[in-house]
Amino acid sequence: MISAVVLVRDEEKNIKACLKTLSWCDETVVIDDFSKDRTNQIAQKMGARIFKHRLDNNFAAQRNFGLQKAKGDWVLFVDADERVADKLAKEIRQAVKEGEAHGFYLKRDDFFGGKRLCYGETARIRLLRLGRKGTGRWQRFVHETWEIQGRIGELKEPLLHYPHQAVTEFLKEINFYSSLNAQEFLKQGKRADLIQILAYPLAKFIQNYVIRLGFLDKTPGVVVALMMSLHSFLTRAKLYLLWKKGGWWETGK
Repeated sequence: MISAVVLVRDEEKNIKACLKTLSWCDETVVIDDFSKDRTNQIAQKMGARIFKHRLDNNFAAQRNFGLQKAKGDWVLFVDADERVADKLAKEIRQAVKEGEAHGFYLKRDDFFGGKRLCYGETARIRLLRLGRKGTGRWQRFVHETWEIQGRIGELKEPLLHYPHQAVTEFLKEINFYSSLNAQEFLKQGKRADLIQILAYPLAKFIQNYVIRLGFLDKTPGVVVALMMSLHSFLTRAKLYLLWKKGGWWETGK
């Protein structure tokens, strides 16, 4: 039995298309951070099991709550702005049937401005999103990872990702995630100084736009490279302020 788990908050624009690509799963579990739009009504009509649970700026805890509610022997985590194409669904069913690993990495194709990003760091993303229930737990507040004990395989077909299709959405997300990332770094005992605040964003842009050939993605490539650089700047600037102010910072959520 395969359970799909989807974390949501005000995702009425995405949830129907997402759940439609998960109809092949034995069950779909939606963990809702108290949405104020029609997310729940749409998910309910699509046959999902819905549980309300506060995110409290901790994505690992939210995913672990989803693990707890899932009934399947295998659990697939998908975000509301992601889609599982038919070829990937078929590959997942085959991998689960063979059962040669405890978890599987999924590649992911990102789209921005209607174009698939073939270069930059987003073109190399691998995410551990499919695993046997009971073999591990999620760790870290943000940019969370699933720590699964046992053999880990990798699937060939990609997960399709359609994030922040407008620059305003991109900026809002960067502000939120950079705040959580700064808090996580502070928790780990990391510090930021002027050199890091200036150098990390520049290095991030050069890495994405030049070294990883982001310029070949043309306009979407430069926009994404600049946004990722901004994320790096905000994370370290906020980390510096957290350190100076004794651990306080507004998440902007």
